[in-house]
Amino acid sequence: MTEQAGLSHYRADGAAHMVDVSAKDVTAREATAVGVLRTRPDVVARIASGDLPKGEAVATARIAGILGAKRTPDLVPLCHPLPITGVDVDVVPHDDVVQITATVRTRGRTGVEMEALTAVTIAGLTVYDMIKAVDRDAVLTDVHVVAKSGGKSGDWTKEDA
Repeated sequence: MTEQAGLSHYRADGAAHMVDVSAKDVTAREATAVGVLRTRPDVVARIASGDLPKGEAVATARIAGILGAKRTPDLVPLCHPLPITGVDVDVVPHDDVVQITATVRTRGRTGVEMEALTAVTIAGLTVYDMIKAVDRDAVLTDVHVVAKSGGKSGDWTKEDA
């Protein structure tokens, strides 16, 4: 069946399906996503110093984000498994926030935006898990893609990034 106009993940009958990307060119692709975990300044200081009941949050969150990027097709039903060639995750405590940035790279037929978003989200959830004993009011927010490159649509950067 053919896809509905503009909705590549739906067939003409309305059923969801995985898009066939076999005809697309293999190109170098990259995507960067960001997110923020908001908490109290005293908690951010504990994150920065590694003084939390569950241990060192920054390195743990970085590793969790990398793992999240690698496991994205296991979590997002219509996401293609991709040969990820690189993942950079930065977890930066500052004032009353922890800024999380993930950049994912591949050479493939489809982009890595979902992998970058998943990396940020899993890293943020890991920080939350590690601080919930000292701040259950923390909030993971503003997770979004800020840049992508490669593929037919080319390069894109969010205007206010």
